[in-house]
This record gives sequence, structure tokens and C-alpha cells, in this order.
Amino acid sequence: MASEAAAQMNFQTMEHPAPMPIDQRTQVLLTPGFGTQFTDHMVSIEWSDTRGWHNGVIGPRHPIQLDPAAAVLHYAQEIFEGLKAYRHPDGTAALFRPEANAKRFNDSARRMAMPELPEEMFLEAIRLLVEKDNGWIPEEEGSSLYLRPFMFASEAFLGVRPAKRYKFLVIASPAGNYFKSGAPAVSIWVSSDYTRAAPGGTGAAKCGGNYAASLVPQAEAIERGHDQVVFLDAAERKWIEELGGMNLFFVFDDGRVLTPALTGTILPGITRNSLITLLREEGLTVEEGRYSLEQWREDATTGKLVETFACGTAAVVTAVGRVSGHDGEFTIGTGGPGQLTQKMKDRLTGIQRGLVADSHGWVKKLG
Repeated sequence: MASEAAAQMNFQTMEHPAPMPIDQRTQVLLTPGFGTQFTDHMVSIEWSDTRGWHNGVIGPRHPIQLDPAAAVLHYAQEIFEGLKAYRHPDGTAALFRPEANAKRFNDSARRMAMPELPEEMFLEAIRLLVEKDNGWIPEEEGSSLYLRPFMFASEAFLGVRPAKRYKFLVIASPAGNYFKSGAPAVSIWVSSDYTRAAPGGTGAAKCGGNYAASLVPQAEAIERGHDQVVFLDAAERKWIEELGGMNLFFVFDDGRVLTPALTGTILPGITRNSLITLLREEGLTVEEGRYSLEQWREDATTGKLVETFACGTAAVVTAVGRVSGHDGEFTIGTGGPGQLTQKMKDRLTGIQRGLVADSHGWVKKLG
């Protein structure tokens, strides 16, 4: 059914009348930053309850015109994804596990009462944009083309019900390091006043509201000199869940690795899933379970915990060196990246960039 829908979508191509000059684009790609520069084109598809998915277009990136009563502005029906295109040594472009993003996108859509997008249509939209803006993929180490597919309710109405019209778009942004400091390890602030998600809520959906709720505690973390905030569970305020936009892993001196279990309040990260597979291939025991803040502090203090790292599409794998909260501060290991953290980062980024053999079929070449 999905394949049939994708085959029926004939994307209209609209040429950009004034794309960024190549010399200017080259300068942008030398220091792209993260999420501040954008490519020339975008993809858009519309959905309505009467026509389904229609009007697929790849054309110049431009502002979106919305009615003031558009449902997304009042009831927050909005979801998004994040993935990257990489330049491989042979000059081709490649994606990392895009079908997993397509699946998670639809998981989010169902939770937010939005229409599902056929996975083949999602993948074709990504392919078209990367193909069109291929020259925007940076080649510097650690850089990539960040892709942002998203969908929002565009129907103009006031009333609490699922909208009957939606827009799906894909935009792209050349990206360097996610953390501006470039530090070998990040420090995090434990939020004891705010929680990210509660059981039965939208914690497992990649929707804007989850991130909006994290902005105040994230600002608090930055004001206190930290890079990120870590959230505890909403019920007992004791169990570690995740950072504002990344999952966590804990490495112990006996070779065990623990990551918080997916209980519906944590985003099921694709990087997280990939690392679990790679860690087990290293012969390590990986557990998915609960880990308290108190135990985290004790294990770090006694040396039982030797490493902690965060992971996500944007930052990939990042060591956590210092943890602070209202109850004090503790350091993990030496305060810098540990041996396993660096090894897993090198292996994962090596697969993504075509430098390490991909035995799982995760890398999708685009030519």
C-alpha cells in the first residue's frame, strides 16, 4: 500500500531562480556551525482528509504562509525528525538508517493524531533534497548535511480535534559540531524542579512540545555553566531518564553498560539503538533498566562507574565529565572521554562516513 502511494506521488520540480553562489557556499561550508545556515531547496507535500497525500514539490526554500488560525499555532500538532547525509571518500552521499527515521516519524504521527506518511514517500523526499543540494554536503571531518523532515497541522480552525489538513516539509542545513565549546566532555545539570515527560504523555514522540518544555531547565543549566540538562522521572524524581535531546549510557568497571529503558517517557533514539548493537558486538553486556541519581553519584565516587556518555543524531557520541545539581557535584572518571566512549564514537562515525565496514546494512548510498 505504501509503495503504491509513493509510486503515485509525482514530485514537481521548481528551479531556484537565484541559488547561493558557489564561492559564498564554499565559505559557509568551512564553518557551518549548527542549524544556522540552510540550503537552497526544500521538499513539501500536502495532506487532506479528502485527497490524502498530494502536491509533492521540490523547489526553492521559502517562507511558509499560514493562516492565523492554523491548528499548529493553537494545538501544537507538530512532529519532526533529524538525520544526516555524509560525504563518503568516493565522493558519494550516504544516509544512516533513514528507514528508522521514517518509522519513528510515523510512531510520532500516531501519538499526535496525525496522518502517517508512507515510508517510501518519506525516503524519496529525503533522497530528492540531498540529490538537489548535494553540493551543500560539507567534507570537513565531523561535518555533515543535517536533514529536518517535519509535519504540522495547517487547517484553519479553532476547536480541540485532530486537524484535517497537514503539510510535510524537508529542509537541510550544513552542520559542524553540535557543542560550540568543542570540549572533550560536557557537563550537565540535574533538573530537580522540572521534568521532561510523564507516563502516558508524549515523551516517546518527537514533537516540538517536548523540546519547548526543556528550554527553561536547559537555560538554567547554561546559566550555571553547564552544557546540558538531565531529567529525572516525573513520578519519583529519582530515576535518570535522558538529556534535553540525547540518550545516556553508563559504563561500569566490570564491563557492563546500562542505558535507561524505553518506558514511554524516553525518546527511542536511533543512535541509542545502533550503539546497543555495536556494544554487544564488542562482547559487552548491555542492560536496559533503571538507574537512580543517588546510585549514579555513588558509583562515580567509588570508581565503579568509569564512563558516562550521551548520544543522539546531532552530537553523535559525547562524553559526560561532570554532573551538578542542588545536592552537589561529582566527576565521572577523569572528567574527560573514556576509552570505550571514544572507541564507540570512532566506530559509529566511521560507519556513517564510509570509513568502517557496515555489516548491518545501515548506510544507504545515494550516488
